[in-house]
Amino acid sequence: MSTAVKLTITPLKPSQLPSESAILAAGKELIDSTESWKAGKTYHKVVKTYYRPKHPEDGAQFHCRVSKHPASEATFDQIWSKLGADKALHEKEFIPDIHKVTKVKEISPTQTIWTLYYKFTPPVKARVFTVLQVVQLQETSPRSGMIISIPIDLSDDPELAALEEKAIKGRYVSVERLTELDDGTTEWRMATSSTPGGSIPAFIVESSMPSKIAEDVPHFMKWLQGLPRPIECKA
Repeated sequence: MSTAVKLTITPLKPSQLPSESAILAAGKELIDSTESWKAGKTYHKVVKTYYRPKHPEDGAQFHCRVSKHPASEATFDQIWSKLGADKALHEKEFIPDIHKVTKVKEISPTQTIWTLYYKFTPPVKARVFTVLQVVQLQETSPRSGMIISIPIDLSDDPELAALEEKAIKGRYVSVERLTELDDGTTEWRMATSSTPGGSIPAFIVESSMPSKIAEDVPHFMKWLQGLPRPIECKA
Protein backbone atom coordinates (compact mmCIF):
# COMPACT_ATOMS: atom_id res chain seq x y z
CA MET A 1 0.00 0.00 0.00
CA SER A 2 1.35 3.43 -0.95
CA THR A 3 2.28 5.75 1.91
CA ALA A 4 2.41 8.81 -0.35
CA VAL A 5 0.55 11.84 0.99
CA LYS A 6 -1.01 14.55 -1.16
CA LEU A 7 -1.23 17.95 0.49
CA THR A 8 -4.62 19.52 -0.24
CA ILE A 9 -7.25 21.65 1.53
CA THR A 10 -9.32 18.53 2.28
CA PRO A 11 -9.27 18.33 6.10
CA LEU A 12 -8.12 15.23 7.95
CA LYS A 13 -9.43 13.95 11.27
CA PRO A 14 -6.80 13.42 13.99
CA SER A 15 -7.37 9.66 13.70
CA GLN A 16 -6.52 9.82 9.97
CA LEU A 17 -3.17 11.57 10.20
CA PRO A 18 -0.35 10.05 8.16
CA SER A 19 3.05 9.39 9.71
CA GLU A 20 5.28 12.38 10.35
CA SER A 21 7.81 11.08 7.83
CA ALA A 22 5.11 10.84 5.13
CA ILE A 23 3.97 14.41 5.84
CA LEU A 24 7.54 15.70 5.67
CA ALA A 25 8.16 13.85 2.41
CA ALA A 26 5.02 15.36 0.88
CA GLY A 27 6.05 18.81 2.08
CA LYS A 28 9.50 18.50 0.56
CA GLU A 29 8.07 17.28 -2.73
CA LEU A 30 5.68 20.22 -2.91
CA ILE A 31 8.16 22.94 -1.94
CA ASP A 32 10.81 21.52 -4.30
CA SER A 33 8.29 21.64 -7.15
CA THR A 34 7.82 25.41 -6.73
CA GLU A 35 11.17 25.92 -8.48
CA SER A 36 9.37 25.26 -11.78
CA TRP A 37 6.08 27.11 -11.10
CA LYS A 38 5.01 30.05 -13.27
CA ALA A 39 6.23 33.46 -12.15
CA GLY A 40 3.72 36.04 -10.99
CA LYS A 41 4.16 39.58 -9.68
CA THR A 42 6.80 40.90 -7.30
CA TYR A 43 5.54 42.72 -4.21
CA HIS A 44 7.30 45.04 -1.75
CA LYS A 45 10.31 44.95 -4.12
CA VAL A 46 11.63 41.68 -2.65
CA VAL A 47 8.74 39.18 -2.49
CA LYS A 48 8.40 37.19 -5.70
CA THR A 49 5.23 35.16 -6.28
CA TYR A 50 4.58 32.02 -8.32
CA TYR A 51 1.66 29.72 -9.04
CA ARG A 52 0.79 26.42 -10.63
CA PRO A 53 -2.36 25.42 -12.50
CA LYS A 54 -4.95 23.64 -10.38
CA HIS A 55 -4.47 19.86 -10.41
CA PRO A 56 -7.45 17.46 -10.41
CA GLU A 57 -6.82 16.53 -6.76
CA ASP A 58 -6.44 20.14 -5.61
CA GLY A 59 -9.35 21.75 -3.85
CA ALA A 60 -7.93 25.16 -4.72
CA GLN A 61 -5.04 26.58 -6.69
CA PHE A 62 -1.55 26.67 -5.16
CA HIS A 63 0.40 29.90 -4.80
CA CYS A 64 4.00 30.49 -3.73
CA ARG A 65 6.10 33.38 -2.48
CA VAL A 66 9.87 33.62 -2.20
CA SER A 67 11.97 36.25 -0.44
CA LYS A 68 15.65 36.47 0.51
CA HIS A 69 16.88 38.15 3.67
CA PRO A 70 20.52 39.15 4.34
CA ALA A 71 21.88 38.46 7.80
CA SER A 72 21.93 42.22 8.43
CA GLU A 73 18.12 42.15 8.23
CA ALA A 74 17.58 38.87 10.07
CA THR A 75 19.61 35.68 10.51
CA PHE A 76 18.40 32.14 9.87
CA ASP A 77 18.34 31.50 13.62
CA GLN A 78 16.28 34.62 14.32
CA ILE A 79 13.69 33.77 11.68
CA TRP A 80 13.52 30.08 12.60
CA SER A 81 13.08 30.86 16.30
CA LYS A 82 9.73 32.50 15.49
CA LEU A 83 8.52 30.19 12.71
CA GLY A 84 9.88 26.85 13.89
CA ALA A 85 8.38 27.01 17.39
CA ASP A 86 4.84 28.10 18.32
CA LYS A 87 4.40 29.56 14.83
CA ALA A 88 0.66 30.06 15.26
CA LEU A 89 1.15 32.08 18.45
CA HIS A 90 3.74 34.27 16.76
CA GLU A 91 1.52 34.78 13.70
CA LYS A 92 -1.04 36.45 15.94
CA GLU A 93 1.59 39.09 16.73
CA PHE A 94 2.22 40.15 13.13
CA ILE A 95 -0.94 39.22 11.18
CA PRO A 96 -3.58 41.82 12.11
CA ASP A 97 -6.58 39.65 11.19
CA ILE A 98 -5.73 36.89 13.70
CA HIS A 99 -7.54 37.64 16.96
CA LYS A 100 -7.13 34.40 18.90
CA VAL A 101 -4.90 31.34 18.76
CA THR A 102 -5.45 28.18 20.81
CA LYS A 103 -3.25 25.12 21.13
CA VAL A 104 -5.67 22.21 20.66
CA LYS A 105 -3.33 19.28 21.14
CA GLU A 106 0.40 18.64 21.23
CA ILE A 107 0.95 15.30 19.54
CA SER A 108 4.74 15.40 19.85
CA PRO A 109 7.47 18.06 20.17
CA THR A 110 7.32 18.50 16.39
CA GLN A 111 3.54 18.06 15.79
CA THR A 112 0.86 20.34 17.24
CA ILE A 113 -2.77 21.06 16.37
CA TRP A 114 -3.69 24.76 16.52
CA THR A 115 -6.91 26.66 15.89
CA LEU A 116 -6.71 30.25 14.62
CA TYR A 117 -9.60 32.70 14.78
CA TYR A 118 -9.64 35.50 12.18
CA LYS A 119 -11.80 38.62 12.25
CA PHE A 120 -12.20 40.80 9.19
CA THR A 121 -13.70 44.14 8.28
CA PRO A 122 -17.49 43.79 7.78
CA PRO A 123 -19.31 42.55 5.80
CA VAL A 124 -16.76 39.69 5.71
CA LYS A 125 -17.58 37.31 8.56
CA ALA A 126 -15.11 35.78 10.98
CA ARG A 127 -13.32 32.56 10.06
CA VAL A 128 -11.67 29.77 12.02
CA PHE A 129 -8.80 27.67 10.64
CA THR A 130 -7.65 24.55 12.47
CA VAL A 131 -4.38 22.95 11.38
CA LEU A 132 -1.75 20.42 12.31
CA GLN A 133 1.69 22.02 12.16
CA VAL A 134 4.70 19.77 11.65
CA VAL A 135 8.22 21.18 11.93
CA GLN A 136 11.63 19.86 10.97
CA LEU A 137 15.06 21.47 11.38
CA GLN A 138 18.05 20.11 9.46
CA GLU A 139 21.39 21.27 10.85
CA THR A 140 23.51 19.83 8.03
CA SER A 141 24.82 22.39 5.54
CA PRO A 142 22.98 24.15 4.04
CA ARG A 143 20.82 24.47 7.15
CA SER A 144 17.10 24.39 6.47
CA GLY A 145 13.85 24.29 8.37
CA MET A 146 10.39 23.28 7.20
CA ILE A 147 6.94 23.99 8.62
CA ILE A 148 3.96 22.11 7.18
CA SER A 149 0.36 23.03 8.00
CA ILE A 150 -2.48 20.60 7.22
CA PRO A 151 -6.22 21.33 7.70
CA ILE A 152 -7.83 19.37 10.52
CA ASP A 153 -11.46 18.33 11.14
CA LEU A 154 -12.24 18.01 14.86
CA SER A 155 -15.91 17.06 14.44
CA ASP A 156 -15.33 13.53 15.79
CA ASP A 157 -13.88 14.82 19.06
CA PRO A 158 -16.33 17.12 20.88
CA GLU A 159 -13.79 17.94 23.60
CA LEU A 160 -11.23 19.21 21.10
CA ALA A 161 -13.88 20.80 18.87
CA ALA A 162 -15.05 22.89 21.83
CA LEU A 163 -11.72 24.73 21.66
CA GLU A 164 -12.59 26.14 18.23
CA GLU A 165 -14.30 29.53 18.02
CA LYS A 166 -17.78 29.59 16.49
CA ALA A 167 -17.21 30.93 12.99
CA ILE A 168 -17.22 29.94 9.34
CA LYS A 169 -14.65 27.19 8.85
CA GLY A 170 -11.92 27.96 6.39
CA ARG A 171 -9.14 25.58 5.33
CA TYR A 172 -5.56 25.98 4.24
CA VAL A 173 -2.54 23.82 3.60
CA SER A 174 0.94 25.27 3.44
CA VAL A 175 4.63 24.40 3.36
CA GLU A 176 7.27 26.90 4.41
CA ARG A 177 10.99 26.34 4.07
CA LEU A 178 13.87 28.43 5.34
CA THR A 179 17.27 27.80 3.74
CA GLU A 180 20.54 29.35 4.90
CA LEU A 181 22.59 30.22 1.81
CA ASP A 182 26.39 30.32 1.60
CA ASP A 183 26.62 34.08 2.14
CA GLY A 184 24.44 33.99 5.26
CA THR A 185 21.31 35.09 3.42
CA THR A 186 18.12 33.23 4.33
CA GLU A 187 15.66 32.20 1.65
CA TRP A 188 12.06 32.07 2.88
CA ARG A 189 9.90 30.02 0.50
CA MET A 190 6.20 29.29 1.10
CA ALA A 191 3.58 27.42 -0.92
CA THR A 192 -0.09 27.41 0.03
CA SER A 193 -3.62 26.54 -1.09
CA SER A 194 -6.66 27.76 0.79
CA THR A 195 -10.38 28.45 0.88
CA PRO A 196 -12.06 30.86 3.30
CA GLY A 197 -15.32 28.89 3.24
CA GLY A 198 -18.65 30.67 3.08
CA SER A 199 -19.87 32.47 -0.01
CA ILE A 200 -16.83 34.46 -1.15
CA PRO A 201 -16.39 33.67 -4.89
CA ALA A 202 -13.33 31.57 -5.67
CA PHE A 203 -12.10 33.95 -8.37
CA ILE A 204 -11.93 36.79 -5.84
CA VAL A 205 -10.00 34.62 -3.40
CA GLU A 206 -7.53 33.40 -6.01
CA SER A 207 -6.91 36.83 -7.54
CA SER A 208 -6.05 38.32 -4.15
CA MET A 209 -3.87 35.46 -2.90
CA PRO A 210 -0.48 36.60 -4.30
CA SER A 211 -0.64 40.03 -2.68
CA LYS A 212 -2.14 38.62 0.52
CA ILE A 213 0.60 36.04 1.10
CA ALA A 214 3.29 38.55 0.07
CA GLU A 215 2.29 41.08 2.73
CA ASP A 216 3.07 38.59 5.51
CA VAL A 217 6.79 39.04 4.79
CA PRO A 218 7.13 42.77 5.61
CA HIS A 219 4.68 42.34 8.50
CA PHE A 220 6.87 39.58 9.97
CA MET A 221 10.15 41.41 9.44
CA LYS A 222 8.87 44.64 11.00
CA TRP A 223 7.61 42.69 14.03
CA LEU A 224 10.81 40.64 14.33
CA GLN A 225 13.09 43.67 14.15
CA GLY A 226 11.00 45.44 16.77
CA LEU A 227 11.48 42.71 19.37
CA PRO A 228 13.89 43.34 22.26
CA ARG A 229 17.39 42.10 21.51
CA PRO A 230 18.98 39.67 23.96
CA ILE A 231 21.69 41.21 26.13
CA GLU A 232 25.11 39.92 25.13
CA CYS A 233 27.39 38.90 28.00
CA LYS A 234 30.92 40.30 27.75
CA ALA A 235 33.85 38.17 28.80
